[in-house]
Amino acid sequence: MTIRHPSLLLALAVFALSGLFASHRCATAADEGPLNIVLILADDLGWADLPSYGNRFHETPALDRLAAEGMRFTQFYSAAVCSPTRANLQSGRHEARYGITQHIPGHRRPFAKLIDPAVPLHLPLEVETVAETLGAAGYATGYFGKWHLGGAGYGPADQGWQDVLEWSRHDIPPEVSGEPETRRTAAYLTERAVAFMEENLEGPFVVQVSHYAVHIPLQTIPELLEKYEAKEPVEGYPSRADYAALVEELDASVGALVDAVDRLGIAERTLVVFVSDNGGLVHDQSGTVYTSNAPLRGEKGTLYEGGIRVPAIFRQPGRIPADTVCTTPASTADLHATFLELAGVPAGSAPDLDGTSLAPLLSDPAVRIERDTLFWHLPHYHHSTPASAVRRGDWKLLEFFEDESVELYDLAADPGETTNLAEKQPEKTAELRRTLATWRTGIGARMPQPNPDHDPQRETDLAGPASKPKAAKRAKGAKTGKAKAR
Repeated sequence: MTIRHPSLLLALAVFALSGLFASHRCATAADEGPLNIVLILADDLGWADLPSYGNRFHETPALDRLAAEGMRFTQFYSAAVCSPTRANLQSGRHEARYGITQHIPGHRRPFAKLIDPAVPLHLPLEVETVAETLGAAGYATGYFGKWHLGGAGYGPADQGWQDVLEWSRHDIPPEVSGEPETRRTAAYLTERAVAFMEENLEGPFVVQVSHYAVHIPLQTIPELLEKYEAKEPVEGYPSRADYAALVEELDASVGALVDAVDRLGIAERTLVVFVSDNGGLVHDQSGTVYTSNAPLRGEKGTLYEGGIRVPAIFRQPGRIPADTVCTTPASTADLHATFLELAGVPAGSAPDLDGTSLAPLLSDPAVRIERDTLFWHLPHYHHSTPASAVRRGDWKLLEFFEDESVELYDLAADPGETTNLAEKQPEKTAELRRTLATWRTGIGARMPQPNPDHDPQRETDLAGPASKPKAAKRAKGAKTGKAKAR
């Protein structure tokens, strides 16, 4: 499906010209000062979707440049689906602590073998978000795009983000933008973010641009669609023209944001981070194929590497060495702690974070960080059955709750998770299984339960969410005076 609107590239070019009036002011902006943060979050973009990660069909010149000017992580992780990643990113704590282990509001399989736990409908207001912590330290905070952590009363404006546009579609209608014509979301969010940076040039600021691209249903602009329809497909890869065009729309946004940082004269004191919220969606419920995470196994909604390993690129000239690669495992839950350390905000401002600061790695990708274990918890039916996973060093164990089976992989030798070593490595299997169980107990992870209505003939039937959202009631003074309970 295509939407016929003016080209995104043309729109961004016009917008760039409109910002030239600020060039004199920008030229005098000091490169030294408090750290600014620009976080760009893609939706459903897989680890193998970018040319800098090996893709040979898509074209992403801006992200290629970002990788050339910064640091590219090859073992960066998220949760398996969007809301959990957004929860750990905002809080710096594992999403299982809040029960947000599935997309909000989730879906149900009423006749499956297990009853998975109901998903809370919002991130609790008591959570101290990265925006609240940095805002209290004097940062201007801006959030533009998809939130997916709660409805009215639980949106970004209720969680410390001061300048907000929340939107989750590929197009923005006039009644939302205030403009005479429908706009492409990627371009419009970019314009709002650049305007926010210009308004807060003296800084410091933190801005998050949360794209809807490349989430289905795929919609794009005709010029880009025609470009990729005329391109020779890559053997062994889906090579979808509409998917590739949407990736390029995303890339154009990244380019415009980075160009704005450079034009404003704040590049050396601005950290730009690009990351995705989960692995690529290989196919939907109907079987329609969209992308490939090869050589990784699995996809969004699974705990195999294709579902949780994502592209991640960091850039800050003068701090982060250019054209470097970091192979240390890291995750979206680490961003909160990283931002605080680089911003010089005391750790005591946000106690009990689960994430680890990546600041040492950003200066030298070869250094060792203290944390060596990562955990995932997906007690739901999505593109797999309910499961948990743990990675320690290069060993990764998956535990499936339907039949209590386990799988063990050596990711250094087998990143595609093709050879299950659980039987050949019983001691390592038992060790990691104990580690995983202890972790789940320690954070109060919610577990699936046996289903008395289990029907093997109807296991894959879908129903609506376990509960429907109720009208949100925001606590009096919640935005500025929340009691922070851990």
